[in-house]
Order: sequence, then structure tokens, then C-alpha cells
Amino acid sequence: MNQPQADIGVIGGSGFYSFLDDVTEVAVDTPYGAPSDSLFLGEIAGRRVAFLPRHGREHAIPPHRINYRANLWALRSLGVRQVLGPCAVGGLRPEFGPGTLLVPDQLVDRTKSRTQTFFDGEPLADGGTPNVVHVSFADPYCPTGREVALAAARGRAWEPVDGGTMVVIEGPRFSTRAESRWHAAQGWSVVGMTGHPEAMLARELELCYTSMALVTDLDAGAETGEGVSHKEVLEVFSANVGRLREVLFDAVAKLPETVGRDCLCVAALDGWEPGIALP
Repeated sequence: MNQPQADIGVIGGSGFYSFLDDVTEVAVDTPYGAPSDSLFLGEIAGRRVAFLPRHGREHAIPPHRINYRANLWALRSLGVRQVLGPCAVGGLRPEFGPGTLLVPDQLVDRTKSRTQTFFDGEPLADGGTPNVVHVSFADPYCPTGREVALAAARGRAWEPVDGGTMVVIEGPRFSTRAESRWHAAQGWSVVGMTGHPEAMLARELELCYTSMALVTDLDAGAETGEGVSHKEVLEVFSANVGRLREVLFDAVAKLPETVGRDCLCVAALDGWEPGIALP
């Protein structure tokens, strides 16, 4: 790998395409195809950051068609080892209304068609073949990153919800009321469309991954009326993007140095031979 160009990555969600003001745009190719967009490199509080718009800068890629493998591989290839993943979600409890910031500690996968591993034994175009690897995912988010995100939100007088379960659905449609009520009955907290396999693929690359979930609406089973629209989601996200930006800036500044990481994410592949060289 060449000299690292960034050590922190931010993968932006719906309505969040402008994170850094003074940036360098870098196009990255990967063995898994092109990522959602170019990576935009800049500096925050002395830290080199790479921002990637998850849906592309024009929001042209729906959740189920995002090339999650290329996105995570591209970030790592530029030196990124810690990732913050802000996203828009629906609240599954009345107390988790619009404007709530939740830092989840658990995840439930209800997607259907997404490739969710680098280690599938399938040959790559460059001739390499990954081994089949089974990585632990009992705790899907970086514990250090979670503590940093929580502290950053509190420092901006935005009391976050500490922990909770994000259920990830296929999309791009929103849930039916029956689905939403079932999700809530399981004790899950919020529902989104992009948190998986993003977190899983980060773990396979030994990246620290922290989700920061902004509630934009009460999901269909937790509300009355006609149900949420995409327009309403973007409106709530836009109304909160300023303070989310501040929290993200503060979190970036407080994340540990790459060489000092000692969390579970760093050793995800211990005992396994991936069969391919990671970037």
C-alpha cells in the first residue's frame, strides 16, 4: 500500500453529501468494482478523513444496489482504519421520535439479496481467491467508537440513546405496519436500510465501525396517519444535518490514533488465513 491518505472514513447517508469543505476528490478502483462515488479527502482537527457518499452524490443508488464491498475496500485502500457511519432510520418506539440520535450496539439483518462477505471462495478478476472465513460478529460495532460518538453528542448538548438494536431491511420501500409492529415487538429500536452488510464488511477488513443513527420518522407501526415519505425523511435529516456535522467533527477529533487501537475489531481475522492480500 502507498502512503496512507486518510485514517478515518465517514460514509454518509441520505441527504448528507457535503461533509468536508476543502477536499481532494480521489477516484478508487477495487477488485469488487467501483464504489458508490469518488472519495473526498480532507482534514479535521489534524486528522485525515475520507468521506464517501453512500448513495452517490446524486442519491442515484438505492440501498439494495450499493456496492458495499467496493466501498469498504476503497476506504481501507486509502489507509482508513476507523469508520463512522451516520444514517437515517425510523424509530420503532414512540420515545424515539424525529431528531433522536441513537448509537446502536446491536444489529438484526433482514436483507435478502446482498453480498455480505469478502471471503466467499469465489475467484477475483485479478486471479486471487479468498478463503472461506467465519468472522465473529456478536458485537457488531466498535466499542471504542461507540464511546467516542456518545461523548461527542453529549458535548454538543444532544443527549443520545446509548445502545439499541438496528434492524436492517432490504428496501427501497418502507415497512408495512405489520412489519413495523413485529420489529417493535421483538424489542428492536430503529429500522434502516443501509447498516448491513456495511458493518459486517468493515469487521472482515478489521476496520472499527461505528453507526450513528438519526431518527427521521416514527416507523409505520409506531405512528398514525398515512406513513412516512422519502420527502419527509430528507426534510428531517436536513433540519438536523448541521448538528450532526458538529458531532461528527468532534468524534473524528476524539477517535484514537490508528496505531493505538486495541479494540476487538483489530483482531477480527486472528486465527484465519484470508487467502487474499488486504489493501
